[in-house]
Amino acid sequence: MATPKAMKPRSRPRISASLVFICIAVIALVFLLCSLSSTIGSSLSPYGTSEIVARWGRPKHQHSLHDKYLYWGNKIDCPGKHCDSCEGLGHQESSLRCALEEAMFLKRTFVMPSRMCINPIHNKKGILHQSGSGNVTSDEGWKASSCRMDSLYDIDLISETVPVLLDNSKMWYRVLSTGMKLGARGIAHVAGVSRKDLKEHKQYSNLLLINRTASPLSWFMECRDRNNRSAIMLPYLFLPSMASKPLRDAANKIKAYLGDYDAIHVRRGDKIKTRKDRFGVERSLHPHLDRDTRPEFILRKIKKWVPTGRTIYIASNERTPGFFSPMSVRYKLAYSSNYSRIIDPVIENNYQLFMVERLIMMGAKTFIRTFKEDDADLALCDDPKKNTKVWQIPVYTADEEAS
Repeated sequence: MATPKAMKPRSRPRISASLVFICIAVIALVFLLCSLSSTIGSSLSPYGTSEIVARWGRPKHQHSLHDKYLYWGNKIDCPGKHCDSCEGLGHQESSLRCALEEAMFLKRTFVMPSRMCINPIHNKKGILHQSGSGNVTSDEGWKASSCRMDSLYDIDLISETVPVLLDNSKMWYRVLSTGMKLGARGIAHVAGVSRKDLKEHKQYSNLLLINRTASPLSWFMECRDRNNRSAIMLPYLFLPSMASKPLRDAANKIKAYLGDYDAIHVRRGDKIKTRKDRFGVERSLHPHLDRDTRPEFILRKIKKWVPTGRTIYIASNERTPGFFSPMSVRYKLAYSSNYSRIIDPVIENNYQLFMVERLIMMGAKTFIRTFKEDDADLALCDDPKKNTKVWQIPVYTADEEAS
């Protein structure tokens, strides 16, 4: 009987060191190419890094005690002549823009008031939630006649240009308490010191906190060279474009419904003021305003700018129902009241409403103001917007004859 041959065990294949090295090199090369392609792709693609950040939410600015801070006070126009009441949104925004510009210039984080005063003249609800009791303290009155700053503005969005810290935040209290412990090495209370000196002198530049005593008139008086356009660091449209997300969303929805449209801002209620002189004659600071903002004169003025049949969004503080209806003979008219289902859930006061309407007007094909802000603006009235303190007889006829 034949004896079977013993089977030789199979030898395991040997992996040479050179082959292992080649594999590692190939993997490393693949990773390197992927990394380069993603970097190049993000820079060339319309959806770059900033777009990705926008999709997933902007990273919030992280404040620390290593930063430097600038404080102007807890009310936008204080110190100033309007501490007990306040000016309108436009004046307060001028002050806020001035303070933000100084923070930019000094490379400091701006400590922003957490609330903005609401002037009852510019709010259809008057002083919000004010108690009928006469025992309301000044602090309670301030809270009742103001709104949260972050209900008006997107603080994180502003912080992408100028770092901002609200004065009701825990970090602000840390900054304040640390500065007080450091004493003169931590805080300086300054008045009448130029921005240049605050930036260049070490006694100020190295401090944790600068407490600015603004102009006794109002904050924006600190920007004395605002007429020098080269000195303006933030454009007028900066704060209007920084509206809070709910307000931006509401405006975008309305703009989508409007489609291709034009817009007019008609300012009447607070600007049409008359008083009698010593002879009993009515006079006005804006003698042509009442005339120029009436429907028949608006139609005459805008016909060269807006073709017949266009949709016109009208933003106005005129309270007479149907006041602009005569314009419907030539145009399709739209108002905020047409979109109450969008606006009502997010609007608590007229400041918020006006901020939504500003965004809508900014999106119009043709925008017509009440008064000219710049020479290139289209405007209904040629009277100067600023108070000239010259009381004139109002003009109501086209041939400039006083009535």
